[in-house]
Formats: sequence, structure tokens, C-alpha cells
Amino acid sequence: MSVLIDTPVWPGPRGWLFAHLVSDSSYAELHDFARELGVPGRAFDRDHYDIPEHLHARALALGAEHVSGRELVTRLRASGLRRPKFGPAAPAPSGEGSAVP
Repeated sequence: MSVLIDTPVWPGPRGWLFAHLVSDSSYAELHDFARELGVPGRAFDRDHYDIPEHLHARALALGAEHVSGRELVTRLRASGLRRPKFGPAAPAPSGEGSAVP
């Protein structure tokens, strides 16, 4: 039961790099952690949050476990919480509207 984060290597808006934040336990755990981190619900994408590089250290300080991208996906799949691009999406955080397309 962990919240996992990989290294911010994915390019995004404003020239920032982004990491992925997932839970290998539940979406509730993931949404609660993201809320504590100060990440808006619109950053949720099917089964993970996109975390800008400037929040990476704070996520670690709050208890996220740093793992490789490969380990993150392996553990997400093993947990049964993986939601592939063409499958059904996970529930969006309550009160935040729909997930990012």
C-alpha cells in the first residue's frame, strides 16, 4: 500500500517536465494524497496524476515512494488499478469534475 512517483521526464506545458503519481492500493488513497500535495483534480488522467517537476520533492517529503517508470507500471498493473488508454477510466476525484482527457 503505497503512493508511487517516478522521475519527472515527461515534457508538458510551459516547458515543465512531469512525473506520474499512482497508488498501488486504491484510487481513494491516490486522490487523498494528491489533494494533500495541492494538485488539482484536472491533473488526474485515467489512473495517475501528472505531477510537475517543482512538486516532486514535496511529494517525496509527504511520503511518496520514488520508483522507476518501469516499476511504477509493473506495480500499478499488479494492483489491478491500471486503466489503459482505450479501457474504462477510473473514477475522477469527487468534487473536481471529469478527468483530463
